[in-house]
Amino acid sequence: MTRQRRPSVQTLKHEAIRTPSSPLDSPSDLDLLSGLWQEAPFARLPPDAPAELDKYVQNIDNPSRVYAIHKASRRQGFQLLVEKYILQLRTGCGQPDCTTQTCFSCRKRLVGRAPMRRYNPTSARTLAIYLASQDNPEVGLCPNLQKPKEPPASVKNLFFSARSPSPSPPEYRRSNFAATSSPRRKSQNDNSQLQDSQPKTGHPVSTLDANGFRKPEDKQPQSLDSLERLSGININVTEGPVSKDHRSFAANLFGTVAFKMLEWLTPRGIEAMTEQISNLEKGSAIKKETQADADMGPLSKPDQPRSSAETRSQSSNAPQSTREPDAKVHPPHPSAEACVSEKSQLEGSNVDKTKSRHVSIPKTRNSTSRPKRSTSLESFPPPPGPEDSKTTILSPRLNAFHEKPVRPKTNSTVSGRGIPEVPTKPAFFENVPHPNPRLLQEVKSIQVSLDEYSPKDTSEDAPVMQPQPKPTSTEQPQKDKTEIPDSWLNNASPQALSRLDVEIIDFMCNVLQEDGTSENEFALASQLSDTIPKPLNPSKPLARIRSKRAKSSKKKWRDFSEQTIFNVLSSPHAIIESFTRDGKLYDSQTLWYCLHRLSRVMPSLVFHSLWVAAGSLFIPPASMRSQASTKESKFAQRSQTRLSEVEAGHLMSICMHALVAAAPIIPDSRALYELSRIRSIGLTLATGSAVARQPAPRCLEYDDTFTNALAVRLARRLFCAIPIRRYFVEMDNRGKNAGVSSNADILRLLVNQLDILSAGSARILEFPQSEYLLHETRVPTVLLDWARTVILDEWNGQPDFSLDGPFGGALSFIETMHQKRNLLLLGDIQFRVDYLSDRLDSIEMPVEWLDFKSTQWRRHILDYPYIFSSDTLVSFFRSINFARMSRMFEESSSLKSRMSAIVDPGSLITNPHHKMVLQDLLRTASSKYLILQISRDHVVRDAFDQLWRREMRELLRPLKVHLGEDVGEEGFDSGGVQQEFFRLAIAECLDPKYGAFTVDERTRMVWFAPGSLTEEWKFELVGLLMSLALYNGLTLPITFPKALYRKLLGKPVEELHHIADGWPELANGLTTLLEWDEKDGLVEDIFARTYEFSVSTLGTNVTREMTHKNMTWPKAAAYSEDMAPPNADNPDDAPMVTNNNRDAYVNDYIRYLTDVSIRPQFKAFERGFQTCLSQKSLSLLSPPILQSLVEGVQDIDISELRRYARYVGWDASHHTIKDFWSIVKRYDDEMKRKLLEFVTSSDRVPVGGMKNLQFVIQKNGQEGEGGHLPTAYTCYGTLLLPEYRDKEVLRERLGMALDNAQGFGFA
Repeated sequence: MTRQRRPSVQTLKHEAIRTPSSPLDSPSDLDLLSGLWQEAPFARLPPDAPAELDKYVQNIDNPSRVYAIHKASRRQGFQLLVEKYILQLRTGCGQPDCTTQTCFSCRKRLVGRAPMRRYNPTSARTLAIYLASQDNPEVGLCPNLQKPKEPPASVKNLFFSARSPSPSPPEYRRSNFAATSSPRRKSQNDNSQLQDSQPKTGHPVSTLDANGFRKPEDKQPQSLDSLERLSGININVTEGPVSKDHRSFAANLFGTVAFKMLEWLTPRGIEAMTEQISNLEKGSAIKKETQADADMGPLSKPDQPRSSAETRSQSSNAPQSTREPDAKVHPPHPSAEACVSEKSQLEGSNVDKTKSRHVSIPKTRNSTSRPKRSTSLESFPPPPGPEDSKTTILSPRLNAFHEKPVRPKTNSTVSGRGIPEVPTKPAFFENVPHPNPRLLQEVKSIQVSLDEYSPKDTSEDAPVMQPQPKPTSTEQPQKDKTEIPDSWLNNASPQALSRLDVEIIDFMCNVLQEDGTSENEFALASQLSDTIPKPLNPSKPLARIRSKRAKSSKKKWRDFSEQTIFNVLSSPHAIIESFTRDGKLYDSQTLWYCLHRLSRVMPSLVFHSLWVAAGSLFIPPASMRSQASTKESKFAQRSQTRLSEVEAGHLMSICMHALVAAAPIIPDSRALYELSRIRSIGLTLATGSAVARQPAPRCLEYDDTFTNALAVRLARRLFCAIPIRRYFVEMDNRGKNAGVSSNADILRLLVNQLDILSAGSARILEFPQSEYLLHETRVPTVLLDWARTVILDEWNGQPDFSLDGPFGGALSFIETMHQKRNLLLLGDIQFRVDYLSDRLDSIEMPVEWLDFKSTQWRRHILDYPYIFSSDTLVSFFRSINFARMSRMFEESSSLKSRMSAIVDPGSLITNPHHKMVLQDLLRTASSKYLILQISRDHVVRDAFDQLWRREMRELLRPLKVHLGEDVGEEGFDSGGVQQEFFRLAIAECLDPKYGAFTVDERTRMVWFAPGSLTEEWKFELVGLLMSLALYNGLTLPITFPKALYRKLLGKPVEELHHIADGWPELANGLTTLLEWDEKDGLVEDIFARTYEFSVSTLGTNVTREMTHKNMTWPKAAAYSEDMAPPNADNPDDAPMVTNNNRDAYVNDYIRYLTDVSIRPQFKAFERGFQTCLSQKSLSLLSPPILQSLVEGVQDIDISELRRYARYVGWDASHHTIKDFWSIVKRYDDEMKRKLLEFVTSSDRVPVGGMKNLQFVIQKNGQEGEGGHLPTAYTCYGTLLLPEYRDKEVLRERLGMALDNAQGFGFA
């Protein structure tokens, strides 16, 4: 039994994890979110928001759902990745058998004893940033990488020195220091209480480093208290000299301070710099202690805990311009803030790097710094004390049901921001212990400052509030939400809308555009002026409340909009809820409208949020989850519930429409087609005739869409999810012993949504009909361009690829769209990726493909032939045939050479009789060619006699035909004699007088005669003749309907358009039957058709009722004395065709016409056709391409023929050449075919057009007294034309030659 290969573990692991809702198991991750929760600015619903938004507002309890925290976490993760890659590139893992290509240890192992140069810091930083910027960058990390023992090289190049501080008033220093240290000081007693209150953790969080490794207690960084004594010293930081090539762009770019800070501001870099500062402190301890005592008074003793009285005295000394009113500060109780690691100190945009006990760089802050926010241990407010009984403001933690506090009457302090807990399900702080009941009774007041992000709303006398318990029903209700002061909002829980709809999206986009706060994304900047179509049924627009006291800053609206977009678009269930109605997804036009508006104001946020949500598509079903899964897989499985197939289809369709919305609005379908063709070639601008009409600015604007990094990243993830989801469905159904249903495909909903006639979507907005038609073209065309973009970006130059990556997913998407091309109104040219055709070996690659075995997860690019042009496919097909022919020729030539060495005079065999016997035995094996001796009187008989029972190796050799040599014809067969032979043989075989085939009088189409008396082996030989001609690259003068070529390629013949070219009148009649409206009469009365199939055979009508039983067609009567002729079994009565069964009648009629009535004849013909041709090579061809290969092109364009004609001995401006083309241009179709046959032996243009036809006019002297006629070298496509004295003589001589052209000879 063959084992199936599963999709790459890396694909599942790195696509399904690291989403905003994923829990974080390591204590360092908890510390990071704790610190960011303390410092990150929170978005709240602005006071002037319309009342219609209130019902959608929700408090966000999950820190990772806060957009500011999410950005800071990603920035922190990127810095750590860069640090690890630098370590990997410069130091390595130290393992002697390392196999990671970018690891220094692996490089050292590969070079052996040869000298190897280590990357310098700038080169390592450049490569590390590149590697960390790739998709799934964790894949490239060495699994054996150890924790570094030395600080980063860039940090070691920094030198710290102390210098005397500049003179400043003592009050300023004291105010700054008090404002900095007071809210966040942690005593040793606090730390001990925190450790005692964490029984669930294995060890105190404070003993973990940034990567979750346990740190020895004696190697912890300096505490904050020990470094606060440096607050009065100015630190001078200088960088040592670095060698740099000033001519290198990379060295100058990645050697700047901005990129060096990626290493400086990592936990390890901060720790190293802290150690240097600490050493600096030890060198001047006495001087600094004296200065600290003089400037800070009681604060100069860091080992003693500070009392609340000391804090009050310091705050009272601060100037009123930089401080808020006095506030009571009680000793802080233990909280999870003590667990904040280096990550939390470095990541947030407003994180104070001087507050963590791990980061000890002294830095002073002014009094307008953000206040301390409580953690999860301070989730519940303290009971009201006697001094703040008048306060009616509510604690943000107790405001779980959106109670709105009233404005305080007196100054008080506000409760710190509490980290929420979600006890009913795994959450981000599941490892943080529950609060101690004793500690819940403690009261903690915190200094509050104004929002540093809203300078317009700051004031000198901002109120300071005290937290209060939840009010009872007797308390005074809230007055107005606009009266909530900013200082309270800065410490309340973040808010966002729970869903989006058309009205909310229009409102938010209008606000951002009115305020001028929309994102200025360079990739989409030129598209901001797009004229989006206006709906015909717009809803009532929402508007902000215009009043003075309700007036909000622009930044508040921008922050709230960002938080809402991130909260909704990064959650799969919130997205689906926002864009569905009654379980149905929005219609394609409405969905595109919404996402187009969002992508024009916040493109980066929209694409990133959707990328995060798309990670849920990689969560496997429960049946595939093993207990031995990796740690990252456990993250994903526990954090998110798996989407059902319907939900996954909805999410896929929404994200695909976002990609379409990223493209600019093209005014018409033709321009969109031309822009798409440019991209299929792999160009941005083109100079071809078809695409040159598009202006360069439009081409550049359209190309910019597909270079947007965030949009491309989303496209890669979506295409990667397609084969993975299909694999999930297959494995899940296999476990349930159920078959795979097409309804479970992840692209089914998208295809149905693109079908404007489908009723599976909810129609929300109405647009003009012209917009519907344009949108029907826009969506599939742009999506195919996105698939091409991913293919071109991900292609590694090899023809084989893995299906579980973005490249394979993009090809799977194109395959699905190609299967539904008729429903989506897509042409074959729209699926091409011509860029690949020019970069593949057209000779060797197709031959290698024949031996390639495609599996479920490993495919070859030729398994998707529709991405190549017809000329390319014909080239691949002929390369395969030529390779087989060359191999057979070389084998026979080698055998003949060895045989000659044996039988030649002087060889080992001396007996003449033995030589003759050996030659007779090896004659077949040693013959280099397949030679046919054909007489003109018996062409078909001679051909059948010589082809019958030939070995396969003989048929695959090059063909040589000797035609008419028995009557004195002389011809050297270089192609022309073969063409003449096939023309004569096929014409005789298809003659209707023999009863094997029929010819339609109107269309001249050839088809098999039902019930023919001709033996089946003759049909097989006719198929063999066609196979030989196709194998040798020749066209035949035949005309078969497309239905034959569909059957030869194994494709079904089921639709009316499949038979329209061969039986146009029948197709029209059946179409009328299907489209008949019974309002004008019943079907059985108007058409009077019976449910039976009837044909005329040898003068008799044979009729059979069409059923699915006994589907064999009788043969015609051979003799008159036959007792049971076929028409004897004709049914006397058959059911009528009615409105209920007319669809089944049409299907059955097509089946009987193209299959049942001619099945024996076609089976024999098919066996002969497949003799010389590989079945796999035939899969490269489509029915139209196969038809053009066999029959050629019947339309002859004289202008095109003149364009590609070549001259030998003539000049194009000579009067004879001009007269020749003037005469030929006036020929009718029959004379054109005669001219082409006279020169090339075929009256058909080869596939690819006139450019693939060799047509040469060579000068053949001057007209003599006898009047020479034109002649031709048919093997070389050369017309020998004498020079005639005038045009009339040329017309006469050329016509005479064409009418009497038969036979060969040497000219």
